[in-house]
Amino acid sequence: MITVADFKKIEMRVGTIIEASINKGARKPAYKLKIDFGEFGIKNSSAQITELYQPEDLIGKQIVAVMNFEPIKISEVKSEVLVLGSLAERGVILLSLDKPTANGTLIA
Repeated sequence: MITVADFKKIEMRVGTIIEASINKGARKPAYKLKIDFGEFGIKNSSAQITELYQPEDLIGKQIVAVMNFEPIKISEVKSEVLVLGSLAERGVILLSLDKPTANGTLIA
């Protein structure tokens, strides 16, 4: 079990995907994403979400991402944030919001 204090260490924020393309060098199929987090800037990510999403359908989509993991290199992408989704049998389903929210908003 983790404590509430442990959970509060995870910084999750809202961002809007502004670019999406195939991450050709990734070992598992993935997209390169550029995500706008408002005052926190534009961040890169590599996300294994190819089963249910096409790059053009991701543009303008608001997502939830973990901001405070150490960046990791995935092929040519320095993945700075972890985009969150549910692990469904048919593929990853992105966590999203039911109303538009300002980029950079903290998830509580």
